[in-house]
Amino acid sequence: MQELAEKRSAAGTDFLPLNGTDYVEFYVGNARQSAYYYRAAFGMQLVAYSGPETGNHDRASYVVQQNKVRFVLTTPLREGNAIAEHVQRHGDGVRDIALWVDDAEAAYRETTRRGGKGVHEPEVFRDEHGEVRISAIAAYGDTIHSFVERKHYRGVFLPGYVAIDAPDRVCRPVGLQHIDHMVGNVGWGEMNRWVEFYGKVMGFSLYQHFDDKDISTEYSALMSKVMANGNGRVKFPINEPAEAGRNRRSRNTWNFIRGLACNISPWRRMISSLPFPSCAIRA
Repeated sequence: MQELAEKRSAAGTDFLPLNGTDYVEFYVGNARQSAYYYRAAFGMQLVAYSGPETGNHDRASYVVQQNKVRFVLTTPLREGNAIAEHVQRHGDGVRDIALWVDDAEAAYRETTRRGGKGVHEPEVFRDEHGEVRISAIAAYGDTIHSFVERKHYRGVFLPGYVAIDAPDRVCRPVGLQHIDHMVGNVGWGEMNRWVEFYGKVMGFSLYQHFDDKDISTEYSALMSKVMANGNGRVKFPINEPAEAGRNRRSRNTWNFIRGLACNISPWRRMISSLPFPSCAIRA
């Protein structure tokens, strides 16, 4: 049964105020093809690019966006670098769930002080449009959380990217508004460890709880705890597998598979706009 629990007291101090999700970066084998998929299937617009033409010689990145949903699709251009190794280990997958903050240095300081593992210390990136400050900490698996401070930046995305000004003749917007939540699937017995991480390190609180009686089939089951930040703009369900019916002797093994959900408006417009059968949506 669904359970609402432990919402933060209104009097509590949020040491990590978040404005929302800034972007989600995927490491993929073919960024151009992946960007085309999101443009054609979900109506996201190609807005920015970074690659050899912009001075970035080890990767190529395409940025697609619809309202507040922004994806960065990045592919390696050389063998043996960190991006290529990530794709080799995981296939196409999420590397960075970047969070929009007002102070990237404070976000890094407060989270690492509480036990977060630093990945990138605060660094300033500049171009003719202003400056962006970014820091990052590690999360589960090979996933990281970047903290992006862009209050002094007026460019299309980040320094090092060029805007795509030409009309996108592929995209047909389907109503994506913003990222509602992102799921982290962790291994056996790992859920409470990562619930504690988001509570202690990032100041999130338990928003909802589902047990294996709520989410199960004859052959599989899971348990889930949903963590949310103080203003509720960022929510991370943390799932772990559970034993189920006929499968009690053969446990499922998960390796940090992610799921992402977007708020859409209106739902029926999106369904009628999707170019079936190229994609499927489950209600």
